[in-house]
Amino acid sequence: MGLESTKWDVVDYLETDEDIAYFLEAAFEDGDPQVITAALGAVARAKGMTQLAKDTGLAREALYRSLSAEGKPEFTTVLKVMKAFGLRLAAVPLDDKAA
Repeated sequence: MGLESTKWDVVDYLETDEDIAYFLEAAFEDGDPQVITAALGAVARAKGMTQLAKDTGLAREALYRSLSAEGKPEFTTVLKVMKAFGLRLAAVPLDDKAA
């Protein structure tokens, strides 16, 4: 008898604004631009890409492209997306150990 598995998608677990904030915080702490972009894309899918397009004034197709793991969104796009999520970027000092 073979092992049965199902596809796991983080979108299924981003249920609250707090879930989303912690998820994005972890992505930003990682620091890898591809991880951050993919995380923003996952949150966009969780919230609804059509609504995000309306909230940001950006085309839905452009959001799909720029918020994919291979995407390279402009900084203004990131700021618009974060604002639409009800979040903002903040500068936080690094720990002495991380510097």
